[in-house]
Amino acid sequence: MRLFLLALALLTAAARPADEFSSLTYIEPGEQFALGGNQRGAFVVKARNRGPVPVRVAERLAAGNTLERAQLAPGQTLTLRFGAGSTALVRNGSPRRAELSFKLSGDVRQGLGMRYEALPK
Repeated sequence: MRLFLLALALLTAAARPADEFSSLTYIEPGEQFALGGNQRGAFVVKARNRGPVPVRVAERLAAGNTLERAQLAPGQTLTLRFGAGSTALVRNGSPRRAELSFKLSGDVRQGLGMRYEALPK
């Protein structure tokens, strides 16, 4: 299922201008969804929590340290800017699956990875 969703996000990206794309993402309990990490410039994430659980958003800086940025309640939308080489981390610490939609813009043409990771202990 995750591979299908990532493939769908990539197909959506191919159909849009190179500097913007949208994605619908599910994050399982105890996981985080990581966006970015290798891009040369800044990017912007507009996220809408479409699911039943709150999620936290953090930024893993290119230098390696992590900063907590925001909490996103169900139904809430937020827009955050992330620097060159940074990774946006959308964290689901709840016992239920999270569902979010993303619109990404800025330097999203090359190096903007998308992957699931276990939440840090």
